[in-house]
Amino acid sequence: MHSARQRQSAPPAGSTPAVHRGGRRRRSSHGRARPRRRGRRLLIGALVAAGLLGPATYYLGSGRSDASSDAPRPLSTHIVPTPPPTPTPAHTPTHTPKPTPKPSRTGTAVPSKGSGTFVTAQASGATVGSGPHPLRYVVEVETGLDTSASQAAKEIAGILAAPRGWTHDPHFAFQLVSAGAPHDLTVRIATPGTADALCWTGIHQDTEGEYNCEVPGGVVVNLKRWVKGSPTFDGPIHDYRALIINHEMGHFLGYSHVTCAGAGRLAPVMMQQIKGLHGCVANAWPYDKNGVLVTGPPA
Repeated sequence: MHSARQRQSAPPAGSTPAVHRGGRRRRSSHGRARPRRRGRRLLIGALVAAGLLGPATYYLGSGRSDASSDAPRPLSTHIVPTPPPTPTPAHTPTHTPKPTPKPSRTGTAVPSKGSGTFVTAQASGATVGSGPHPLRYVVEVETGLDTSASQAAKEIAGILAAPRGWTHDPHFAFQLVSAGAPHDLTVRIATPGTADALCWTGIHQDTEGEYNCEVPGGVVVNLKRWVKGSPTFDGPIHDYRALIINHEMGHFLGYSHVTCAGAGRLAPVMMQQIKGLHGCVANAWPYDKNGVLVTGPPA
């Protein structure tokens, strides 16, 4: 590559170089330089053509800018360097939480059959209701189960004392008494097999390992229903337990089975809701919020 200064120092076209006396030509310093420059240009051109000056021309073209000069531009052999690959960030594993399984109503185990013997709750309470002759009751749970007799007794006492329970009728009253105390009826919570045996002995009713019953001298609650509720009752397990106690205690008080009074209405507690609601709305209490007894046509 030549500069503009080198082009201006070349002799004008048509001039004759000086000749030395004696017939030998005498070359000026310009004359001696030109063949070498011409030869150098030829050599550089040949090397460029052969690809031997790639690195040199890359260095010259990339190291200087000659945009304002009319001098020949260097051969464009500029190579855009390939940028190094961007490192892929390390994958941080994300732990998608597993959906939490829907809990069962309780974690209590329900054996199909138990010992057939019972433990009586050591629990007692005040009389609830205004009836002149309170029904005294004890609560028993089949031995060997995960259900606490005392805890069950307290829950049943709360159900019988509720404002929408049977004590809303001024003729009824109840009192929880402890083991060994005189009592009028017994509420027993038993495994399905034992409940079937008690119900068959008491009223010759096959409860199929599924249902509760009222027998002479008391109520039998199937542990399966006490723990799992009913597929037809969409509500808290405590509410379904209220339905069990209110239904079976209703039998003890003299009430018989009824059915749904009309679509969209509350199901009576004396309706066998576990066998289907027939258009009614599940309900655990004998009385509605206005104090009206919820009933229906005889079943």
